[in-house]
Amino acid sequence: MKPRVRSLILRKLITTFVTTTIFSMLLVFVSMIDGFEFVYNQGNQFIGWFFIYEIYIGAIILIYGNLVSIVIEYLQRKWFRQRDWLYVLILGVFGLANGLFFQERTLALFGMLAATLYAIIDKWLYKRNTKGKSMKMFIILPIASLLLCWGYFHFTSPTMPPFTKEDAVHFATSGEGTVIENFPEDIGKWEGMIEGYQVTRETNVEEIGEEIYIVTFIEHWKKGHDMGTWELSYKIERGSLTANGEQGNIPPYYKGN
Repeated sequence: MKPRVRSLILRKLITTFVTTTIFSMLLVFVSMIDGFEFVYNQGNQFIGWFFIYEIYIGAIILIYGNLVSIVIEYLQRKWFRQRDWLYVLILGVFGLANGLFFQERTLALFGMLAATLYAIIDKWLYKRNTKGKSMKMFIILPIASLLLCWGYFHFTSPTMPPFTKEDAVHFATSGEGTVIENFPEDIGKWEGMIEGYQVTRETNVEEIGEEIYIVTFIEHWKKGHDMGTWELSYKIERGSLTANGEQGNIPPYYKGN
């Protein structure tokens, strides 16, 4: 590969990385400052959303942005070599394409801003390269900025409250359309009559690890000599529910429901 072609490819790739990283950070940062849906662990949320934007924006710039910039750069060398401002302007106009295609003004504006940022960075890198200057800072600074943003949201995010036994029970009983909704929504017992059966329903919880619980639902029933016990248990962690086991037989008054 010729040195000139290799230099062009390297410059375009660095420009793509810098533009995508900066623009993705700005979009997520503004979204979170304006009011984000997540209260806790905002540092992790920042990184997660950053990578979503990075993939989407990066793909567009890598394919569409680089192709357009190479064509415009070729035309500039032929017809307006000394007018870098025109290169930036034309590339910014082409950045509107994505928003115009989807008929979305905000998307068009973001596309134009991203394309303009790309063009400025591209020309900046080109001038540094012609002077033999290093381009390492264009890789280091975006990464450092990303870490600083993550640190800001991580250390300013409110501390998540402990996940208690009561929280585990509430999480286990929050669903609808299952037999679990028949059990007490708090730790304790319920007693009553169902189709002639004396029924006792219990909701119990046991902590087996740090913020890890086994929530057990036990149902006893009795009608004359017909009696039995049915037990369901779930392993509960913050935001996670896993079936832990089932014992006994389903009460007869559930059958056919």
